[in-house]
Amino acid sequence: MKIDTHQHYWRYQPRDFGWISDSMPVLQRDYAPADCQAAMQAAGITASIAVQARSMEQETDFLLQLASQNPSVLGVVGWTDLRAAQLEERLERWTQHPALRGFRHIVQDEPDVPGLLNDLAFQRGVTQLQRRALSYDVLLFGHQLPDAQAFCARHDRHWLVLDHVGKPALRDWAQPDLASRWRKHLRALAQLPHLMCKLSGLVTETAWSTAGALSAKDLSAIDQCFDQALEAFGPQRLMFGSDWPVCQLAAPYAQVADSALQWVASRLSSSEQDAFWSGNAVRAYGLTFPHSPSP
Repeated sequence: MKIDTHQHYWRYQPRDFGWISDSMPVLQRDYAPADCQAAMQAAGITASIAVQARSMEQETDFLLQLASQNPSVLGVVGWTDLRAAQLEERLERWTQHPALRGFRHIVQDEPDVPGLLNDLAFQRGVTQLQRRALSYDVLLFGHQLPDAQAFCARHDRHWLVLDHVGKPALRDWAQPDLASRWRKHLRALAQLPHLMCKLSGLVTETAWSTAGALSAKDLSAIDQCFDQALEAFGPQRLMFGSDWPVCQLAAPYAQVADSALQWVASRLSSSEQDAFWSGNAVRAYGLTFPHSPSP
């Protein structure tokens, strides 16, 4: 089995998706699991995890409903206000659904990232998730990674998952010391044994505004970032994610999946590939297989 650990689905309403600008017309439409099925099948990828795209309480219910209707959606990483007094009550309700596997907050867009990560109520919320064996996806830009070091170290009772390899700014990769700083901060985070890393989302960190597909230069930079993640985390803490449909800003699903397939085949042993494509996701998200995913 090959699992895509990072897909988004939505019924597009402009007021709910302020991050989708008019420069992103490809995203200004509805997206459902069925819309990616053919591309996944062509790449040999059989299942997915749905990840929140809206910071709204109804997002989690929406994704859980999709999971109920689509056997190929093995898990949901939802959203809730982790600082809310009603958090425990909400978790009690949502965890009745077997697909609920974790939560995420779009920390990268917060005006005060250190302030949020050090907020006692937010920290209590993540602690409540971990007590229930729910993961928390860490979403930050590359320059914000140092802000997360103490936060990630503190929350070690269950898995944390670093999205998009820590979002290195590939569009500015030629800037002096940018790559070395990102690599340094990534390695520091990788010292935490309870942190997984998704090889995902890098295509839209390139200069995608002029791209319909990735250039050879972009592909090389992404491979270099994947190599650094492999060196830092090892093959037992890496997972594949497409970031579909957002990836379509820079490249179609087929190219994103193919570049990962080629990288994995040239770097990992057979058992390591099994871990990368499914085993690590099963551990991090506690996935179960009550049914066979659609091909």
